[in-house]
Amino acid sequence: MKLVLATHNPGKLKEMSAILGGLGVEVVMPSDLGLTVDVEETGDTFAANAMLKAKAVCAAAGLPAIADDSGLCVDALNGGPGVYSARYGGPELDDRGRYTLLLNSMRGVPTRSAHFESAIACAFPNGDTLTAEGRCDGAIAFAPIGDGGFGYDPVFLVPEKAKTFGQMTEEEKDALSHRGKALRAFVPKLAAYLKK
Repeated sequence: MKLVLATHNPGKLKEMSAILGGLGVEVVMPSDLGLTVDVEETGDTFAANAMLKAKAVCAAAGLPAIADDSGLCVDALNGGPGVYSARYGGPELDDRGRYTLLLNSMRGVPTRSAHFESAIACAFPNGDTLTAEGRCDGAIAFAPIGDGGFGYDPVFLVPEKAKTFGQMTEEEKDALSHRGKALRAFVPKLAAYLKK
């Protein structure tokens, strides 16, 4: 079975393929099918945005589509940047620019607790949908550490590992991450659906 992943992010494709490949599912990007689908993320939750993306890509491709919407929620920022994580600071900022802005906005803030949230949505051409969610608790480091991963990974510290996501191997990160947890919750749902 082929699932179209509603993203332009090669990091997400790699993570999704690693976890869903065990079900014999091939994950492709819209660009692999010659499609360009830009979905305005107007939802006020990760789950709502994931479903918007999955349904739009499913409609465009005529194939089952899977989407993830995830972000960083920082307690000292009242849960921000939250659903705006990828757009934090405006479209001119890249990953480094966004986490630098985050670190600057937290200068002198003693409370560093934060969590990553992920919502997975899958939409099928017949109208069926599947969803799952995951969360990883941690803290914001005082400076970026490590050059692995993407997004806010270099500044997201997992205290029990004494490492940022940016310092972890892909396997270590998958075992702990919000997306890894959401995908592991999603896999049995997809497996059960495919058996029907």
